[in-house]
Amino acid sequence: MAQPKKAASIWDVARLAGVSHQTVSRVVNGSPRVAAATRDKVLEAIAELGYRPNRLARSLAGGAVESVTVLTADTSLYGPEAALRGIEKAARSLEWSVSISVLDPADTHSDADIIARLPRAGEPTIIMAHDEPGMRAKQVLLDTQPQAMVAIGPYTAEELAASPWLVGMDDGKAAAEATRYLLDLGHATVHHLAIPTSTGTFGGGKAHRADGWARVLREAGREVPAPVPSGWTITEAFKAVRPLVADPSVTAILCGNDHLALATLRAAHLAGRSVPGDLSIVGFDNTPFSAFTTPALTTVNQDFESVGRGAFELLRHRVDGAIPRPRPSWPEPELIVRETSGPPSPRS
Repeated sequence: MAQPKKAASIWDVARLAGVSHQTVSRVVNGSPRVAAATRDKVLEAIAELGYRPNRLARSLAGGAVESVTVLTADTSLYGPEAALRGIEKAARSLEWSVSISVLDPADTHSDADIIARLPRAGEPTIIMAHDEPGMRAKQVLLDTQPQAMVAIGPYTAEELAASPWLVGMDDGKAAAEATRYLLDLGHATVHHLAIPTSTGTFGGGKAHRADGWARVLREAGREVPAPVPSGWTITEAFKAVRPLVADPSVTAILCGNDHLALATLRAAHLAGRSVPGDLSIVGFDNTPFSAFTTPALTTVNQDFESVGRGAFELLRHRVDGAIPRPRPSWPEPELIVRETSGPPSPRS
């Protein structure tokens, strides 16, 4: 009978990374007294070997048993769900525990209620700040424990550069790229099916995807149609987009996410409009189903899992209070061209 594979030890990690076992211990315990390049080598070795520090042994030795709380309003959306997966993987590799507290968008959360959701004062916290509850929680914790929190959300490159506690991707830039692509195909203009902004409205607050879309149309001297507001769900999007899809003058729609694009694809089918012959559709987020729709969805890929890992790395660094390190990096958003986009029909 095959012998079970022996678990990797701290000495195995040290040997692979080319460092001492004391250095591995410092990295595992979050010590700031490790050079960035050395820390990265050790973390790569830990991931490659699947090393799991003994939490009980660390606790009995007087070491801290670290934890992080994630505040989010919705774990069913693809972006938050994928970012949570990245946080959990990064935390698990260093034996941190992860707890999740859901902020109900229908509730009015007081400052005291938000703080009470943390297991203890100063608990390291990552906030999904893509909606109104997340934005409120971000402000409360920024006021009360700024060194123990980071916020994930849609931010411009300028916002990310100016704030050491923000993590995200410039999806306004990505929306601009998608809009420019549709114009280059020959569409006279591009309509937009919009997700709610960070304040839960469509006329104000953060709306980076809509901003990037509108900016490109203005720069190209094209008509900027009024964005069509939708909620987060396919049902809401389907109801909102049907009048737009029924208009034969509409030849291209940029959707706020892939679920909205799926609703648009269905509405086009029911309206008897071919995709992409009569109507081009571009989604956002590159959700797992997007490659398997019929036709396959053109969309913007965003590496939310890497954002989650980067948020956890940045949080640990801020809690350590170490000398500033470069901000974690991840792939830029990328337009994935599939089958739902093409030149407008000559009869359009």
